[in-house]
Amino acid sequence: MLPYPQIDPVALAIGPLKIHWYGLMYLIGIGGAWWLASRRLNRFDPTWSKERLSDMVFWMSMGVIVGGRLGYVLFYDLSAYIANPLLIFEVWKGGMSFHGGFIGVMLAALWFGKKNNKSFFQLMDFVAPMVPIGLGAGRIGNFINAELWGKATDVPWAMVFPTDPAQLARHPSQLYQFALEGVALFAILWLFSRKPRPTMAVSGMFALFYGLFRFIVEFVRVPDAQLGYLAWNWLTMGQVLCVPMIVGGLFLIWLAYRRAPAAPAAAV
Repeated sequence: MLPYPQIDPVALAIGPLKIHWYGLMYLIGIGGAWWLASRRLNRFDPTWSKERLSDMVFWMSMGVIVGGRLGYVLFYDLSAYIANPLLIFEVWKGGMSFHGGFIGVMLAALWFGKKNNKSFFQLMDFVAPMVPIGLGAGRIGNFINAELWGKATDVPWAMVFPTDPAQLARHPSQLYQFALEGVALFAILWLFSRKPRPTMAVSGMFALFYGLFRFIVEFVRVPDAQLGYLAWNWLTMGQVLCVPMIVGGLFLIWLAYRRAPAAPAAAV
C-alpha cells in the first residue's frame, strides 16, 4: 500500500481569500489549451488573429465551467441543489461533470463557429487534442481533494484517503483517469492529428477513446453516493453517459472517412 500524500486542498490563503488547488487545475488546463491552440493556429486558419483565438478559448472555457457545473447538478445530485440552490456556486468543493462540460463546449462551438464562419466540426476537430490537458489537470485536482476514489483493493499501489469514512485501502482511480483521459488520450489525439484527417475524424477519435477510457475506469471507481449503481451492481451514471460517446465516436469516424476529403494537418 502507498501512503496518500497529505496535500492541503488550499494552495494559498490570504486572509479570508483562499485559492484552492482544484481551481488552479482549471487555470492550468485552460492555459495549456490556449498555448497548444496558439501553436496550431496557423495550420488551422492563417487568417485568425491571436485575439480571435483568445475569444474562442474564453467562450469554450465558459462552456466547460458552466456546463460542467450544471451537468453535475442535473445528472448526479439534482435533489440536493433544489433543496439548497446556493450550493451550485460552491465549485471549490468539486462537483463538476465532464459530460455537462462537453455539452457546454459543443454549444459554445456552435455559437462561436457561426460568428466566425467555421463549421461545428471544424472547431471541434481543432479543439479536441487540447481537451485532455484540462481533463488530466482536473483529475489531479480530484486527487488533491481526496474525492472520487476507487473501490477497496489489495493492489500494492492502493491508498487510504482521508475523506473515506471506512478508511479502506482503495484504487487511486483519479490517477488512473489522469493517465488515461489525460496522458493517453492526449498522445492518441496528438499523433492522430499530425496527418491530414477528414473533418469529424478527430472529434470522433476523442469521443470514442474518452468514452472507452471512462467506461473502463468506472469499474473500479466508487459511484457517487447519492446515486450508487444504476443496474446489475456495476452500471454507473458515468458509464451510461459514455455509451452515446462511444457509439457517436465510431459513427463520426465512419462518416468522416466515407464522406469527407482530408483536411489540412494541424500538428504542432
